[in-house]
Amino acid sequence: MAEPIKFKATGRRKEAAARVQLSPGQGRILVNRIPYEEYFSRETDRIIINQPFVATNTVNKFDVAVLVAGGGLTGQAGALRHGISRALSAVDQEFRLTLRKGGFLTRDPRAKERKKYGQKGARKRFQWTKR
Repeated sequence: MAEPIKFKATGRRKEAAARVQLSPGQGRILVNRIPYEEYFSRETDRIIINQPFVATNTVNKFDVAVLVAGGGLTGQAGALRHGISRALSAVDQEFRLTLRKGGFLTRDPRAKERKKYGQKGARKRFQWTKR
């Protein structure tokens, strides 16, 4: 029996990285071998993950297997959305245009700013006293 076609992509957001494997199926999403409904407890995170499928009208047409590491749950959800979008753009060139318009293929560059020496944090300074 022939191996089903698989599309692989990597998605990133903040410190999180998601390795996505997309294959034709019934719409099952496994994150680190756990159903994504269990892994992501917040409804907003689950909505973020499904956005590329809704935009391309491919809900319940692909199975997704993901290995995600680093960052927090919301960062991981963003990384997963980015990875799914990249994999879907490899499936069909028309999806790429739709996903580009939705902004799903752009890697969100925002990350935590480093703390600077001589300061309390990244931006906050130590309190200055006149007397």
